[in-house]
Amino acid sequence: MSLLFTPLTLSSPRGGLVLPNRIVVAPMCQYQAVNGEATDWHLMHWGNLLNSGAAMFTIEATGVEPEGRISPGCLGLWDDRTEAAMADKLHRARALAPRTAVCIQLAHAGRKASSNVPWKGGQLLTPEQGGWQPEGPSALPQLPHESAPTALSAEGLARVKKAFVQAALRSERLGVDAIELHAAHGYLMHEFLSPIANQRTDDYGGSLENRMRFPLEVFGALREAYQGVLGVRLSASDWVEGAWDVEQSAVLAQRLKAAGCDFIHVSSGGVSPQQKIAIGPNYQVPFAKRIREASGMTTTAVGLITEAQQAETILQAGEADLIALARAFLYNPRWGWHAAAALGAQVEGNPVYWRGLPREAQSIFGAVSVGSR
Repeated sequence: MSLLFTPLTLSSPRGGLVLPNRIVVAPMCQYQAVNGEATDWHLMHWGNLLNSGAAMFTIEATGVEPEGRISPGCLGLWDDRTEAAMADKLHRARALAPRTAVCIQLAHAGRKASSNVPWKGGQLLTPEQGGWQPEGPSALPQLPHESAPTALSAEGLARVKKAFVQAALRSERLGVDAIELHAAHGYLMHEFLSPIANQRTDDYGGSLENRMRFPLEVFGALREAYQGVLGVRLSASDWVEGAWDVEQSAVLAQRLKAAGCDFIHVSSGGVSPQQKIAIGPNYQVPFAKRIREASGMTTTAVGLITEAQQAETILQAGEADLIALARAFLYNPRWGWHAAAALGAQVEGNPVYWRGLPREAQSIFGAVSVGSR
């Protein structure tokens, strides 16, 4: 049997979460929420990807407060209204699919908040344009021509931390199987880690220890409040000389492991327009390998992994434990089925789809049968 289709157990204080294979649907912003509320788009999108053959599906970056959304169209989970909307769409989507673990990515966009949707340029929206005043570690804008965000005060830090905890408690009521803290792609937790965005002179800026302090405090508060599977999405490098890099990421991963982190999802970039990314197939896999070796934590590789054998080779080489795909699932929502066919493996499929397999993939749902009269 291929390693991609062998089970993996994610540990947690509550107990293990058994994944039947190593395929994860990475979180992907849809920009289709209304005032933070999930809509029928999410019902369709989630139901589709819960039928993908992946072992775990991750709900997109979900703002823990209104000002923490990337855009006005982003999901939120900060009050009873947003919780009820997400519960309705998630429970209905799950009822239409085989049992699939659901993870939610809790996020705060920091200085990259209040952006327009990508197909309208993705640039900063002013309050007059329907946006709001972003906050960040320091009063440093993402782009040089932008107005500066507000530097978070001590009271602001406490407010954000509380918002993450409250969103985690709401997530637990939703019945999710795991939570992922978003500390990547130039959003708030990553901004604290990177000296590009964090030039504070208090206990939260300067040294590596200080720059890690707030993300570790937020993680610690989440770990205390939530006993299920809890992980972190990390940008392992800023791709800028002298900024956040993989060796600092390895130190953070060790600290997260000691604090009770159950998995780490390794990405990169997003904090600076000066980044020079050496993009290509597997371009982030060396980061995952280094962090896995340094921390011993269950590690997810992501980024331009598009083929089944490519994913299998990464796992066989010991470079990661899980493989996450994002846009590949948008293009091919049955990627897990195709991977199973390519590697001679099986996935669980909704009986409604049993009749739809071509001859070369007849065995991927196991010994199933259909009849008629």
